[in-house]
Amino acid sequence: MGKHNEFGKEGEEIAVKHLVEKGYSIRHTNYRYRRAEIDIIAQKEDVLAIVEVRARSDDRIIPIAATITHKKIKLLVWAADQYVTSRKLQDVEVRFDVITILRNSRVFRIEHLESAFYHF
Repeated sequence: MGKHNEFGKEGEEIAVKHLVEKGYSIRHTNYRYRRAEIDIIAQKEDVLAIVEVRARSDDRIIPIAATITHKKIKLLVWAADQYVTSRKLQDVEVRFDVITILRNSRVFRIEHLESAFYHF
């Protein structure tokens, strides 16, 4: 596994820990539906958070959250719809969040962007 993949996996673990500390329960990690993957599906009360995790060691060129393409958003919405429908989750509000993790040396900076984008 490449170093960037290892850091990506570590970033997802950091994000899970962050969400649990904020009172979320983790329903699923690395949920796959056909070509789509949702990094984390978490729930807090009646809000189901579909979370995309972005981890980098440098954000000088472009902000981390800006690396999420329209195609990626479309895939996330598609997979989230399938997840909610297949589990008959009727009483939840679905929200799309982004957690960015920036690593400089040994220091991690975590930012949780709630409702980072809308699905319409």
